[in-house]
Amino acid sequence: MYMNERDSSEVKSAVRVLELLELLSRAEEPMTLRAIVSELGYPKSSTFNLLATLISRAYVVRVEPESYKIHDAFRNGPGWASGRDAQLIATAQPIMDALRDLEGETVFLGTRRRDGRVRILSKSVSRQAVRFDSDLCGTDPAYCTAMGRVLLASWASHRVDAYLARERLVKITDYTVIDRLQLRKIFEETRRSGFGVSDQEAILGGSGVAAPVRDSSGEVIAALNIATVSPRFDACKDRLSQAAIRNAAELSYRLGFKGSNTSET
Repeated sequence: MYMNERDSSEVKSAVRVLELLELLSRAEEPMTLRAIVSELGYPKSSTFNLLATLISRAYVVRVEPESYKIHDAFRNGPGWASGRDAQLIATAQPIMDALRDLEGETVFLGTRRRDGRVRILSKSVSRQAVRFDSDLCGTDPAYCTAMGRVLLASWASHRVDAYLARERLVKITDYTVIDRLQLRKIFEETRRSGFGVSDQEAILGGSGVAAPVRDSSGEVIAALNIATVSPRFDACKDRLSQAAIRNAAELSYRLGFKGSNTSET
């Protein structure tokens, strides 16, 4: 088969991307640019450009100072995020990392699945010795989680009714609310206040707050969550709530949301 110079160049670039991803997936710790270049033998400038592209598409995460790692969604999750989710992750990660460093707590980004449950897209884990964490796999119930309540609060009422009728409401801990009337009141309060709270309702000893993330049309497409261990939560609940609202608004702005118009979907 005849292969012209352009086709050969494209294949070579594809191979380099795959080898770069394979290298980072094997690495137990973030790798510096120098280490990557040394391992793969690629020119430094082209390696940097490949990494920049992979970061923009949320396949790779940059870790200060000047190190790189494969995104946790690939290492621990069911597969790559793509399309809108990938762009959302790429835009959100720097905000999440900065928020984690400022507040000292773990930050999550989640979206609503078609069935109403929550899919965690990305996380930035607290550096504290005692911290809250969760895997990027599977789905979480929406009725008892901070992100789920934010996402349900923005959903059309008939969709919320369908979710509550379909979801098996389980009292996961002694604090879990499962009464449907009370849950609707919680969703309404979440919509009114601009943030959702879950205090040991999904996991005993784990608490958090979340705020809505909007796209350019004003549609709520995700929730930004700050999670912590419950013994620290009471003392910092108000501060974390405002931090979640503020950073979710910043992420919404970077996604193109400039106004106050909102819509239920």
